[in-house]
Amino acid sequence: MFGYIRIAKGDLKVKEYELYKVVYCTLCKVMGREYSLLSRFTLSYDFTFLALLNMSIKDGCDAVEKKHCVFNPLKKCIFCKSDEDIKLPAAAAVILNYYKVLDNIQDEKGFKKLCFILVKPFFKAPYKKAARKYPQIDLLVSDYIEAQNQAEANPSCDLDMAADPTAKMLSGLFVLLSDDNSQRRVLDRLGYCIGRYIYLIDAYCDLNDDIKHNSFNPFKSRENPKELIKGQLYFCINESCKAFELLDIKKYKNILGNILYLGLEDTLLKEIDK
Repeated sequence: MFGYIRIAKGDLKVKEYELYKVVYCTLCKVMGREYSLLSRFTLSYDFTFLALLNMSIKDGCDAVEKKHCVFNPLKKCIFCKSDEDIKLPAAAAVILNYYKVLDNIQDEKGFKKLCFILVKPFFKAPYKKAARKYPQIDLLVSDYIEAQNQAEANPSCDLDMAADPTAKMLSGLFVLLSDDNSQRRVLDRLGYCIGRYIYLIDAYCDLNDDIKHNSFNPFKSRENPKELIKGQLYFCINESCKAFELLDIKKYKNILGNILYLGLEDTLLKEIDK
């Protein structure tokens, strides 16, 4: 994922922002401990949202501990003592980032392509470990990559067809967070809408580069893409919020609500109007 699922920091209470940082730092720690130091550099806000969501429908993080930060030994960070609910989001991040490297090797040319070829071995071992632990996530992502390639190769591919693989992959990933059938149905819808939002905003942000390099982009043949993307993204936001209200949230509701009700719109306005 690409870092578009962010908090609206100015609208969070101080204690809520501190708790958000606890989850972010714990996810960073788990990725480094379970996989590799390099994997810490691939951490994004999207997976912090996934970790928060997973913890919110389970036991959450009450007990915390203060330890030194790996990147800055002079600084102490606060971590969750129990990080069991963060292991799935950490594995998902590692698996998705490996497939992103493979995709970049296929799409890029020249020096950029060479850089991704050189870093691939550093991503492969952590990926294999994560895929062994969570084969269902690996299957979801590999199916998503195949479906995305097929969609983009279709001459009649439109916005819906282009966004559908990412949306379905996220919906499948969100469903893995719960064993409760009623919750899973809601998570399926929430994940689909979030996935569609991520694909569309990323495609719009890449539009100029894709035109320059003659790469696929569903907005290339559209007139007035800015107005089109805003309508599409606001629809995704509204549908995400509707699904969120149906979830049985035990903890962190204000933080998750901040991301969905305020953060998504903030990101939309910053990325589309810049």
